[in-house]
Amino acid sequence: MDFILEGILSAFGLLLSGDAETFSAIKATLYTSSISILFAILIGFPIGFILGFYEFRARRTLRLLSDVALAMPTVAIGLILYAFISRNGPFGELGLLFTLKAVMLGQFVLALPIIVSLSASVIENMDKKHYLNIMNYRLSPLNLILCVLYELRYALLVVIATAYGRIVAEVGVAMMIGGNIKYFTRTITTAISLETNKGEFAMGIALALVLILIAFAVNLAIHALKRLDR
Repeated sequence: MDFILEGILSAFGLLLSGDAETFSAIKATLYTSSISILFAILIGFPIGFILGFYEFRARRTLRLLSDVALAMPTVAIGLILYAFISRNGPFGELGLLFTLKAVMLGQFVLALPIIVSLSASVIENMDKKHYLNIMNYRLSPLNLILCVLYELRYALLVVIATAYGRIVAEVGVAMMIGGNIKYFTRTITTAISLETNKGEFAMGIALALVLILIAFAVNLAIHALKRLDR
């Protein structure tokens, strides 16, 4: 018990003193996750809207592919990305491996199917009364899309929060293609894994506390948005 208490006290000491190594991992995590979720939103929401709102021949196939990608193990995704961006891979010349761009790419690939599948489900299950009211206005295609998104804004924000919570807590992809390089590509989750294995229990706890705080904030936001959507 004393070992745990000593680790917790040392962890608060690292956070309060602004330890460079600790905050480097926090900064890398917030930076990569924010950019990757932004790109996932910009690409995922239009695809999700099309799959959830319109009827066309390949719709079910595309939904199935998105759902399969949603359930893929992160280690498998990391392995596939590693094969593509490693020196001998088709995109090896881009020099992405073991960089923050690689971490962002991995997080983007993880977040995209979440946003596509969940947003498609949200739009597909929209209240029929809202759907009929919107269609009666005979809006232009762009205004129709904006109107639907506005009506479902709280549910779609929950989708974003869910995807963000997934990529912030991810460790497999970040470790495999980011390389866990100190002061460069080391994120909160990869740092926790490494430092704990090294016996640096205090830093592991400090980063775990930050990760728990982020997870709590994300889940609190999801809970608040669900209440607003009622």
